[in-house]
Amino acid sequence: MKEAYFAGGCFWCMEAPFLALEGVVDVIPGYMGGHVENPTYEMVSTGQTGHYESVRVTYDPDKVSFEMLLASFWEKIDPTDDFGQKVDRGPQYKTVIFYNDEGERSLAETSKEALDASGKYPRKIVTQILPVTVFYEAETYHHHYYEKMKVKYKNTGVSFF
Repeated sequence: MKEAYFAGGCFWCMEAPFLALEGVVDVIPGYMGGHVENPTYEMVSTGQTGHYESVRVTYDPDKVSFEMLLASFWEKIDPTDDFGQKVDRGPQYKTVIFYNDEGERSLAETSKEALDASGKYPRKIVTQILPVTVFYEAETYHHHYYEKMKVKYKNTGVSFF
């Protein structure tokens, strides 16, 4: 199994799309990229910790490739929004592809450049590509939120499916 990390706005919105991919074993919400150890949801929500709401995607590379994860990620976000996604605003909701090694960095950069050159978006792609840092797992009540709170989740206006 391998792990990949993405920040796509609200972490609740990223679980289901990745879990829908054959070969993805689990998706866990959490926080990455900040300067505070062991951050909580309340801390990250202030936008002051430097963390991004992120997901850790555990996957079988024999069934799903990193490129396929990238394609799914790009489909679920607005990569031109530099201050969040949909109704979720703030630095903690910016979009990021985190890479574990130079191979993943290169694939992420290539996919970003191709999307930017495609003309699909009238504005420049602003999604960041950053190295993996410490991933702090979010509190348990955030795990699989879309399943636990189906009505609330669908009424937030941030559902991508």
